[in-house]
Amino acid sequence: MFWLAEAAEAGEHAEEAAHHTPIIVELINNWFGEAALKFELAYTRPVWVKILGKFGTTPEAVFGDYTAETAIPWYTVMFFIACILSVAIIWIFKGKLSESEPGGGQQTLEVSVLAVRNMIQDIIGPHGLKYFPVVMTFAVLILVSNLMGLFPLFMSPTAATSVTFALGLSSFLYYNYIGISENGILNHLKHLAGPVWWIAWLIFPIELISNFIRPFSLGIRLFGNLFADEQVIATVQQLAPPISYAFPMLLMPLSVFVALIQTFVFILLSQLYISEVSHAPHEHGAHDAHDEEDEGHEMIAPVLT
Repeated sequence: MFWLAEAAEAGEHAEEAAHHTPIIVELINNWFGEAALKFELAYTRPVWVKILGKFGTTPEAVFGDYTAETAIPWYTVMFFIACILSVAIIWIFKGKLSESEPGGGQQTLEVSVLAVRNMIQDIIGPHGLKYFPVVMTFAVLILVSNLMGLFPLFMSPTAATSVTFALGLSSFLYYNYIGISENGILNHLKHLAGPVWWIAWLIFPIELISNFIRPFSLGIRLFGNLFADEQVIATVQQLAPPISYAFPMLLMPLSVFVALIQTFVFILLSQLYISEVSHAPHEHGAHDAHDEEDEGHEMIAPVLT
C-alpha cells in the first residue's frame, strides 16, 4: 500500500504545479476558508495523521500545508460547480417538452438518452434499464467536468486524482451493491471463484485483487488523459505569439474528443462491471426449468428402454 501513498503524493504535487487557482476558488476560500480550516484541523487531520503515519508520511506531505487559502481545494469547488452545471444544462436543453415539435435541445437530450439506453441493453440486457439513472448521471457529470477546462475561469475537476478516484470508487461500490443485493453476499463472492471448482483456490484471489484494483484503474485512466490534455494546452500557451493563440484553438476539437471518449470509456466499463453481477430474473427460472427437464428425461429413459 505504500506505493498508493507515493502515487497520491506525486499526483497532488503535479496538480498543484500545473494549475493556477481560479478566482472563484480564491473568493470561496476568503469567505469560508477559516471555518473549513478549523474543521479540518479538529476532525480530518488527526484521522489522516493516523492513516498516513502507517505509510511513513504526513498529511502535509500528501495534501500540502493546511491554510485558510487552500482549505477548500480547487477541485472540490469545481466539482460542486460541475454538479450545478449538469442540472442547469439538462434543464436548459429540455426547455418546453413537445412530442409534435421538439426543439434542438430536446432532440439532443433524446439522442443522448437513447444512446445510453441502447448501450445498457446491449451490454447488461433489457433488465439493466433500471440502472439507467445512475449510468446517465455518471455520463453527464463526467462529460461536463471534462469540458469545464475549455472555458475561462473554470478548470476540469477530473484533472484531479481526488475526484477521479472518488468517481471510480462510486462505480465500484455501486456494482458490488448490485451484486450483493441481487445474489446475496455468498453467491456474489462465489462468482469470483469461477465455474471450475478445482482451480477456485487460484482464481478467487486473482479476481478479488482485480476487483479491488478497478476503482484505481478507472480513476487513473480518467485523470491521466484529462491532466495530459491540460498540460499540452498549458505548454502551447507558453510559446510565442501567434502560436500561443492559434494552437489552443486548433487543439480544442481534440480536447472535446478526449472528453467524449473518456466519458464513454468510464460508463462502458461501469456497465461491463454491472453485467458481471446482474442477471435477468428469468435466467434463474430458465436454469431451474432446464434442470427439471433433465430430471424428467432421466426418469422416463429407463421406462422406454
